Amino acid sequence: MERVLGIGGHFVRAADPAALSAWYRDCLGLDADRNGLWTQEPGPTVFAAFESGTDYFGSRTQQTMLNFRVRDLDAMLAQLRAKGADVAAETEDMDGVGRFGWVTDPEGNRIELWQPA
Repeated sequence: MERVLGIGGHFVRAADPAALSAWYRDCLGLDADRNGLWTQEPGPTVFAAFESGTDYFGSRTQQTMLNFRVRDLDAMLAQLRAKGADVAAETEDMDGVGRFGWVTDPEGNRIELWQPA
């Protein structure tokens, strides 16, 4: 059986694609090239389905949520707050899994930040 090798891309609709791309670059350090190509560091990727009524993604109109691995969650959240980003006040710790925090991008998409255990 053939299998997928990994995530090849994540695509989002945006009212202002250039501004949203700049936000991801300036606030999260996502240094994609002009074609959107970004080479990420090796590490785990989670693929999970959630119940349709979940509030975990924020707005019920958001059908998927992007999760980024980070080295230092507290430093990333502080960096985002300093840039005026909409950062959730709470974080979550899961034994054996890691720590989680959330930020909402300028287009209203909730993003999860994960510091693996």
